[in-house]
Amino acid sequence: MTSKIRIILKSGKEQSLRRYHPWVFSGAIKSTDGSPIEGDLVDVYSNKDEFLGTGHYAGGSIAVRILSFDPVGDIREVLTDRILKALDYRKKIGLIDDTSTNAFRLINAEGDGIPGVIADYYNGVVVTQFHSIGMYRDKEKITEGLKNALGKELETIVDRSESTLPSKFANDLKNEITIQEDERGEVIENGNRFIVDLKGGQKTGFYIDQRENRKLLGTLSYGKSVLNLFGYTGGFSVYALRGGARLIHTVDSSAGAINLAAQNIQLNFGNITTHQSFCEDVSAFLQNPREIYDLIISDPPAFAKHQRNLDNALQGYMRLNARIFEMIRPGGIVFTFSCSQVISRENFRKSIFVAAANAGRKVKIMHQLSQPPDHPVSIYHPEGEYLKGLVLFVE
Repeated sequence: MTSKIRIILKSGKEQSLRRYHPWVFSGAIKSTDGSPIEGDLVDVYSNKDEFLGTGHYAGGSIAVRILSFDPVGDIREVLTDRILKALDYRKKIGLIDDTSTNAFRLINAEGDGIPGVIADYYNGVVVTQFHSIGMYRDKEKITEGLKNALGKELETIVDRSESTLPSKFANDLKNEITIQEDERGEVIENGNRFIVDLKGGQKTGFYIDQRENRKLLGTLSYGKSVLNLFGYTGGFSVYALRGGARLIHTVDSSAGAINLAAQNIQLNFGNITTHQSFCEDVSAFLQNPREIYDLIISDPPAFAKHQRNLDNALQGYMRLNARIFEMIRPGGIVFTFSCSQVISRENFRKSIFVAAANAGRKVKIMHQLSQPPDHPVSIYHPEGEYLKGLVLFVE
């Protein structure tokens, strides 16, 4: 049984869906049988009346996010099945039974076949973020599926969709705790301990997507002076110290983040003198650095969330990294990232190339980085690869 509302595509616009790309753009729609409102489940058909898929209607430039390329009878069954498969995948990649790590992404939107839903697991706590009204309207079904899948491993669900849903729906929305009160938690990541702000922190509380990149940084930190820019709650700083850095400076403009970074350093190392935090704008700090650094990490927030901001964002990455190249010690290492989905890996690399040329430094690529396997990317949806990173040797 399919839904009653039908979306008919223009001739030729069905090809992307035949290749299992899960988005229908508004410009591809020829007509609509019915009057869907945002979040309604709709069926998508070709101009020749061939069924293509079922998804949630959004009404924006991405008009439909496809949930299934087969007819959907009971959406609850579909969501339950996808959540169980997502959990099974995390078991297969070794995260569920890993005693050294108890924080990971459990649902990664299109990468797990549940577009519009992010769910991160933090040692018994699941933090959800809904990016589409359709999935938010099915929140109860998602919650039920998480409870059934995780069983006794689930203690609390925190929904943090206030900042992720379209503003016209989120204005009156408040983040809420679904099961029981628990605003902060402690997690373990590769043996390191972190305090996570589950209700007020960035994203879902912690940048889980940098787990493997932090681990790599630790292997390159011994004896080095390290600068962690946009350091947030000190994830890279903890790994650098664990790896034997002789000095590390953490910089972030948020006082709350800097305070939490200091707590995470103390949690892992006690009172030490090799780490110092600076609550300061990164651009200002780079004009007055406190050290000549051997290793610099730059992990800024997204410079571009929309295609119209692309050029300005690339200029921003170029200027930031040019200054980093100018100030780093010869023989130094730079970890530099972009988490902007609209910036391709090629464009990001070009901006870094221009930055190196403008700074007059010879630069070698040591590693090209991405998100870890618990943030899977559907091969049919390359837009899911949002995190791009380079590890660079600067002569």
